[in-house]
Amino acid sequence: MKRRSLRPVLAAMLLLASTAVAAAQADPAATRAYIDKAWTTLTRATDDCASLVDPKVATEPVLYLPADVPMPPSLEATRHRCKVDVRRLPRVVTALGQIDARTLPVQGLLYLPHPYVVPGGMFNEMYGWDSYFIVLGLVADHHADLARGMVDNFLYEIDHYGGVLNANRSYYFSRSQPPFLGEMMRAVIDDPASFPDADAATAWLRKAYPLAVKDHAIWLGKPHQAGDTGLARYMDLGAGPVLEMRNADYLKGVIRYLEKHPAKNHGYLVRAPEHPDATEATRLKTRSCDLAASPVCADAWADGYRLSADYYAGDRAMRESGFDTNFHFGPYGAATHHYAAVGLNSLLYRYERDLHDFALRLGKPAEAAHWAALAAQRKAAMNKYLWRADRGLFMDYDTTTGQPSDDPYLTTFYPLWAGLATPAQAKSVRDHLALFERKGGLAMSGDASGAQWDQPFGWAPTNWLAVKGLDDYGFHDDARRIAAKFAGTVDRSLAADGTIREKYNMVSGNADVRITAGYTENVIGFGWTNGVWLKLHQLLDRAPAGKAETATVTP
Repeated sequence: MKRRSLRPVLAAMLLLASTAVAAAQADPAATRAYIDKAWTTLTRATDDCASLVDPKVATEPVLYLPADVPMPPSLEATRHRCKVDVRRLPRVVTALGQIDARTLPVQGLLYLPHPYVVPGGMFNEMYGWDSYFIVLGLVADHHADLARGMVDNFLYEIDHYGGVLNANRSYYFSRSQPPFLGEMMRAVIDDPASFPDADAATAWLRKAYPLAVKDHAIWLGKPHQAGDTGLARYMDLGAGPVLEMRNADYLKGVIRYLEKHPAKNHGYLVRAPEHPDATEATRLKTRSCDLAASPVCADAWADGYRLSADYYAGDRAMRESGFDTNFHFGPYGAATHHYAAVGLNSLLYRYERDLHDFALRLGKPAEAAHWAALAAQRKAAMNKYLWRADRGLFMDYDTTTGQPSDDPYLTTFYPLWAGLATPAQAKSVRDHLALFERKGGLAMSGDASGAQWDQPFGWAPTNWLAVKGLDDYGFHDDARRIAAKFAGTVDRSLAADGTIREKYNMVSGNADVRITAGYTENVIGFGWTNGVWLKLHQLLDRAPAGKAETATVTP
């Protein structure tokens, strides 16, 4: 038998390898080109058939119109073209939680008057906090009309659906998301391309301001009060399993995890039969969830256990926080509603400062003074409960135990972004960058729980807020280094598979994301990553400012 030379084979293998390496070279220009196309790909409107599909639920498309709004002519055409059932909500909505979505005959999309950008993948609607980073990107990329339209959509939500919703789906009537509306308003009102002139911008603000005040009030109400701290917490106004949960597999996984980790079971497991009789079902309505109202609740049983009502409250609050799923706020985020959170209260401080500035612009000095006082009170409470001088970090506070969290979380940088940290606090937080900084950027925490909002995973929004906070306080070299790391991770990932993703692995510096607790998909799109990449490059492309050790903002 004649032996074949291996040299041609080896040469071919080397050629393929070199080609693969060349194809996988990170190229910011390729990322930029992807983002240019993605804005169009991810843009939706409620008279567009593509917007009506909801991959999260297995029902035919339904579009809900506010009870007191005339039928827009475009929807009549949409009804026939998309074969969608257009319905009216059963009542006028003036506050969050006024409609119990479980009473609706079917879940559906909520009408919005302007086009908007969705995150991507299964997230085919306009989200509350995603949209802030999307709006930043749209403004940076000169899509002023689309950015302003999205902010106008949120104002429409407040006016007709009771507040800024988690997203414009009917099953989100009971909760909001991290409050970025004030900063979204600021982003468009400070953009010269958004309005014909300053008078037009002020006229818009005159209408938008009272709606923002109404939205802010949600976070001052009793459900969102974090004990007697004077601070806020996340809290969904509904009960039981969330309606977008298609089956009980996730909940069964939580039960089994708690069985294996009894030290983390803080009353979340309830001993109960799989098929309770009427008496037991009535008892479970208050101890767990309403089996008759929710097939997912009925099926959420494993090994003799169900989950407690407190677990479901925490699960819902976790989803309002946007950090779904994490183990920082308890196993599977189950204790989220028990915390005065650094992130949330930083956002509300910034919201209050925004409202102060808006009131001044509108010639309302007394209202401006009110917002300044609220912000000052929040800052004092944060220094009392959330600043850990012994650790040199801002840390979340558990109102049930009266103790701060002992787990550093990336939200410790939010007070820098919000401008409420003192220069000394900012420097101390910056000096702890090593707790979070990895090859690919900033990881959420040091706890490798397997959940997507923990180590080793990093996300565009939290990386941007940390980078912006560091830069605002004069730590320009740190900001530029982290910006380059995260932007480079996005570039490398796109070179590897041609996509931009929802989240990334900060340890490996790529999109190799393997989740073992909670959601496992790394969604392609992705709206907020696109926006943050553009903002990071704005920072990187400007002239280096040099090092500084003191704040450049006045808290």
